[in-house]
Parts: sequence; C-alpha cells; structure tokens
Amino acid sequence: MRYILASGSPRRKEILTKMGLTYEVLVSEVSEEHEQMAPEQIVCELSRRKAEAVAALMRNRGDTEDCCIIAADTLVAIDGEVLGKPADRRESYEMIARISGREHQVYTGVTLIKLPEEQVDTFYEGTDVYVKALSSEEIQAYVDTGEGDDKAGAYAIQGLFGPHIDHFDGDYDNVVGLPAKALKEHLDRF
Repeated sequence: MRYILASGSPRRKEILTKMGLTYEVLVSEVSEEHEQMAPEQIVCELSRRKAEAVAALMRNRGDTEDCCIIAADTLVAIDGEVLGKPADRRESYEMIARISGREHQVYTGVTLIKLPEEQVDTFYEGTDVYVKALSSEEIQAYVDTGEGDDKAGAYAIQGLFGPHIDHFDGDYDNVVGLPAKALKEHLDRF
C-alpha cells in the first residue's frame, strides 16, 4: 500500500514517520472557509475536501493504483468557539490570553481515501487541553517568539508552549496535528 499525505505539515510528516509509514507528500490548495458548524464537523469537512482534492489530482495523472490518501485538519475550540490561525500577533495574544488558566479542546479530522476502490473513511479525535494561568508578560514573551503565528489556537504544544500546559486528556499527537493511535486503527481496517 502506498500512502499519500495530503499535507505539507512538518508535524504530520513527523508523526507518520514515527508510526513507521513510508509516504509521499502531495499537497492541494483548498479553501478552509466553512459554514457555522460544530468544531468536529468542521475538521471532518475540511479533511474530506483536502483528501478529495488530492484524489482528483491522482486520478488526473492516472496514478491511482493501490494507494491511500491521508488528509487532516486541526482546530482549537473554547466554549464552542473556533480559534483558527491568528491573523497577527495581537490576535495571537488574545487567543493565548483566552486559553490561559482554562480548558479548551483540540479537534483533528482525518479523511482516508483508498484508490482505486474509492473507499472513504472520515473520523475525528478530540483532546481536552488544560493551560496553566499565565501572566501578561508570559503571554507576550511567548507571542513574541512567533512560534504560534501559523498555528490553530496560536500555540504549539510540542514547542515552547509545552511547559505552559498543565495536562491534557486524550491523544498528545492529536494536539500536534494527527491522532496517531486512531489513525493506525482506521488504517488497519482499510
């Protein structure tokens, strides 16, 4: 089985490598705009769009023999509101201030498409993350690193923000960007 990762994310590549999978990367540009839905519905919808776009690219080039496309989308939510990628450092500060001293959720939706059979499997994983209470100075110091500039929720658990996490309930890899345990279970069923 050939695996195609429909993402250029270094974190997702690292997780697949850690899982022992050999894979190719084929990224497609799809809109991440979405209707108002529950966070878990959003990540499933966006992962499906990404997987379908890569499947279409594979079909167009006639390269569909015995392969499985893996696409994912991750977002952060607090009080049912989605925190996307921050537009600027001010928004990063606001996001970190909002999750400081509180629990929030990280959702990752994953879509697998097996070709040429056109078998599709979409699922999501949720993880509850508890952040320590941070001072305004600590928040500003983290924001100034720029690490969270392109991350959902404006932070990276695997990076400099890690020490600010009190604890989490669920899959750590899900917070990083790809739920390894659930992915393995779904791939095994494929």
